[in-house]
Amino acid sequence: MNIWGQLAIKALVSGVLIAAASELARRSPGWGGLVASLPLVSFLTMLWLWHDGAGDRIADLALSSTAYVIASLPAFILSALVLRRGVTLPAAMALFVLCGFAGYLAMTALGKKLGLPV
Repeated sequence: MNIWGQLAIKALVSGVLIAAASELARRSPGWGGLVASLPLVSFLTMLWLWHDGAGDRIADLALSSTAYVIASLPAFILSALVLRRGVTLPAAMALFVLCGFAGYLAMTALGKKLGLPV
């Protein structure tokens, strides 16, 4: 299979997972949150790396993914808090993006000092 075919399969599988999580969340926020929080993207990325012959990069991916998950947690908490206080969705999403970006910048700086693959 050529590179474009492989890319199309990766995009299709990833898109189906996102669509499934959003549909499930519409019916049950708890179950949707569970599916959305599963490390499915990381798992699929590890599979794609292994399939593409870059299995030696999987351990670094696992460490960097963990670091960035930790960095993004404040953004999720902040968005939940402001939405429950009546802030509009566009404003809450803007705060989510800004807080997430700040967390990623901070983790990148800290991770480099700690020798993490970020």
